[in-house]
Amino acid sequence: MASEYKTRTGDDFDRDQFESLLRRKVFMWPSFEPYGATKGLFDYGPPLENLEAEVMNIWRDHFIRHERMMALKCSMLTPYRVLETSGHVAKFADYMCKDPLTGDILRADHLIKDVIESRLKSDREARGEKVSAVEEDPKLKKKKSKVTKTAVKLDDAVRKEYEHLLATLDDCTGDDMGALIKKQDIRSPISGNEVEPPVSVNLMFQTQIGATGKEPAFLRPETAQGQFLSFQKLLEYSDGQLPMASASIGYSFRNELSPRNGLLRVREFLMAEVEHFVDPESGKRHPKFASVRHVKLPLLDRKTQTEGGSTPTVTTIGEAVDSKLVDNETLGYFLVRIMTFMQRIGMDMNKLRFRQHMANEMAHYAADCWDCELLNSHGWIECVGCADRSAYDLMVHEKATGTFMKVREDLKEPYEVEEWQANLDKKKSGPKLRKDQSKVEAALSELSQEMKEKLSITMADKGKVELPVSEMEGGKVELDKDIVTFVKEKRKVTQREYTPNVIEPSFGVGRILYSLMEHVYWTRKGDEARSVMSFKPTVAPIKVLVVPLQKDTRFATLLSELEGRLDDAQLSFKVDQSGVSIGRRYARNDELGIPFGITVDYESLEGKGFTLRDRDSTKQVRASLDEILEAVEKMCKGKETWEGVSGRLPVFEGKVEEEGKDE
Repeated sequence: MASEYKTRTGDDFDRDQFESLLRRKVFMWPSFEPYGATKGLFDYGPPLENLEAEVMNIWRDHFIRHERMMALKCSMLTPYRVLETSGHVAKFADYMCKDPLTGDILRADHLIKDVIESRLKSDREARGEKVSAVEEDPKLKKKKSKVTKTAVKLDDAVRKEYEHLLATLDDCTGDDMGALIKKQDIRSPISGNEVEPPVSVNLMFQTQIGATGKEPAFLRPETAQGQFLSFQKLLEYSDGQLPMASASIGYSFRNELSPRNGLLRVREFLMAEVEHFVDPESGKRHPKFASVRHVKLPLLDRKTQTEGGSTPTVTTIGEAVDSKLVDNETLGYFLVRIMTFMQRIGMDMNKLRFRQHMANEMAHYAADCWDCELLNSHGWIECVGCADRSAYDLMVHEKATGTFMKVREDLKEPYEVEEWQANLDKKKSGPKLRKDQSKVEAALSELSQEMKEKLSITMADKGKVELPVSEMEGGKVELDKDIVTFVKEKRKVTQREYTPNVIEPSFGVGRILYSLMEHVYWTRKGDEARSVMSFKPTVAPIKVLVVPLQKDTRFATLLSELEGRLDDAQLSFKVDQSGVSIGRRYARNDELGIPFGITVDYESLEGKGFTLRDRDSTKQVRASLDEILEAVEKMCKGKETWEGVSGRLPVFEGKVEEEGKDE
């Protein structure tokens, strides 16, 4: 299937051929296939499992080690109250539309996007423009579509309106999408029927803890909440010093309405999340920001999107932060670190951009948020979100639990203040308030100075006050002067208390892996059937292919020595002793992305060394085993390139380069 999306060599990307390679080489497949498979769940085979491990090792080094972060492993089972407090129970949802005649469920934003893109494609066909094939919806493959597919030319104004609609779709609320569906007469692409207005559907998997069913819970939709609830332990571990950061790698779960596009929208996925805690009065400056000020990033800002544009502006992060396009230094620093991580693992940097969230996309408490998006054959895909979450999470969890989640900082110069204090007599209040006493204490502590002064006047006048307590029945409680007193007291302030703000980079690992595999995929010129996965040696699932020239028992001793040396060097390898030609063996292992091949031939038996082949260029050098292993080790650690190795070791030009052909 041809596409406007290109491979790394500039050729049309054939997704059918690419996905065939993933299946043949056992990278991944739908889970539980013997039972008909389950949508939105995938199993990883050896190549993809090893690739994930290599990528995550680099992530750990790039973030946890380099940034001195504290690694955490938190529970995936999360009590109901935790996610109720965080807002996930009420707001972690997508909008769905239902076809009332067929019962089909369609995700609202996907429905709008698919229909509008289909109309624009039809318009291009009617205008005689070259139109690439697009992936057919899996449902349409199983059900015969009743929707006619004739090319229809649109008015220029309508075409422009549709393009603007797609550019601003992420900013739409549920009501906005309902209005769009009605205005644009958007119908089910399967049946052609009108659909019902969008309704919100929570995406969390609900379960229970214990056999009684009395403790409801969810499989976590993100790793962040466990990190927030560990805040005081992290603060203690870091000796009370801010800024500090935690990091967690683990599985999260979302009951997607319409899982599709392979690893891009699944129900179980690996996340890697960082929570960087900063003092809000520091201006959210970062101590290392000066070292990255000069780095240029492609930034697609909110204003450009609102105007219907989709082309990012390349600017230095220093300029972006100075102009407040990016809210603060810490957020800007992490945008740079995200980009350099993508470079380290081998992403095509021409297929990367940072998109600023539209106003409606951002949580009400967020100060700023940018997504690192990667271009693949499915379009621009959000793979990393980097958000300034302000102090929201710590504040709501402290309020819900009564657990102190602030930082105490000794002041260099203490000072004296006169404040109104609300003093609760716990001995007298206990029998009356009982289990509600902690709620009343919390409500009193949250009163402003102005409110405490007003209540003191009321108490002096009437001998009792009404205190608002939202969590109590009736929303308030009456307290008399025997239970609570309001007095103005002087006190010496020696410490500052504050709730840290949080900058959160959140990585969707499956999306990153899928995009990486597309970015490194290409086919040999003149032989498009020969596919190559050009993983960087640092992330390649297997580092070395060992190939004896032919099946010959005389090679056994050398092969055994070579395997032992590779094991000692901790280099993963695969031995291919099958009977096909050496060129064919090279070609089929190029599809696995193995960067280097060591060949054992008859000259090796004579002590004349071994050949080392480079996957991408197919060039070879010949040298001693010590020299070859040294070169491979350096290249797999990113310390040397093939260009450097081929410049210092003798080039080998043998007859074995009949690539992919039988002898």
